[in-house]
Amino acid sequence: MVNVPSVGVEEEFLLVDPSTGEPVPRNVEVADYAAAGGVDLQLELTTCQVETATEVTQTSSQLRQEITRLRRAAAEAAEKAGARLLAVGLPPTVPHSFPITDNERYRDIGDQFGMIAHEQGICGCHVHVEVPDRDMAIAVSNRLRPWLPLLLALTANSAIYRSADSGHASWRSVLWNRWPSAGPPPHLDSAEHYDAMVAMMIDAGAMLDDGMVYWDVRPSKKFPTIEVRVADVPATVAETVLLATLTRAAVMTALAAERSGAPVPRIDDHVLRAAHWKAAHDGLDGQTMDVMAGWATAPTSAVLGKWLQLLQPALADLGDDEWVHAELGRLLREGNGAMRQRGAWRERNEIADVLAVAAEATLS
Repeated sequence: MVNVPSVGVEEEFLLVDPSTGEPVPRNVEVADYAAAGGVDLQLELTTCQVETATEVTQTSSQLRQEITRLRRAAAEAAEKAGARLLAVGLPPTVPHSFPITDNERYRDIGDQFGMIAHEQGICGCHVHVEVPDRDMAIAVSNRLRPWLPLLLALTANSAIYRSADSGHASWRSVLWNRWPSAGPPPHLDSAEHYDAMVAMMIDAGAMLDDGMVYWDVRPSKKFPTIEVRVADVPATVAETVLLATLTRAAVMTALAAERSGAPVPRIDDHVLRAAHWKAAHDGLDGQTMDVMAGWATAPTSAVLGKWLQLLQPALADLGDDEWVHAELGRLLREGNGAMRQRGAWRERNEIADVLAVAAEATLS
């Protein structure tokens, strides 16, 4: 049997008022109710958010069970606290700002970064894939850079914001990129180069500490993993499992390429940022920049198809190739989170319809 890396997922969720859909500052109460039921929820920067973290898993089936269990537990805890749990990249309707969670580090972030921190409620999904060591994590990061926009387009789930169509499938990523330490990572020469970049940004005040490395892919600070964090929190369990499976296959493919000595694609930072914005704007049902083919734009579905061909050996080793093709085909037909949000919004321009669709998808 092929030795495959383990995988784990962190998902951030929004807490909203069940009647109005506005974010509610109840993360402490929700975490307390979840803890009483044996589930640990992490508090995020703002008080309207909680985060789940799966156990380390070996198969996509195990991961699906974990994500389903945690979403249900978090939703039940939210209900007990008088809130509703939503898997959305941004709150569809919001107050002017969000209270910062009351701990020293988050207060310091709020003081240093002002409205960037206070206008949050931003929910992403972070996939951790096991790697042999830190140097290999840096090498994998370099090889993943061209494909990050595809993962963003696939998971886009924040089209409706402030009771309006934002004009972007993932408005979350646009807002998130206001952080000076966010966005596509630079090409890094070594772990020492990474450390020097982080130290420079901390010295400049662009980060408070190394926990604020918000790049779309980074070596994990806590675990022996590479952490891919480009995605909106996907709308459904199945979409999160698809994201994690593609990410794991991509890491396996990058590891194999590194070991074989294959050349590393060198994509200019400004090209990758343009591709990132295009993916955020168009999403799954639009166009994307094929940065491996002379920067040409093409239907996102077509570029995803090319990427699946590259990932096919790894997907076969995982035993997930047939499921991934079937699930991606279903998403292209039925739509991802952003597409469903827009479909609900266009019916009557009623935020309640968007909230209902999001709530159903969260536990579907």
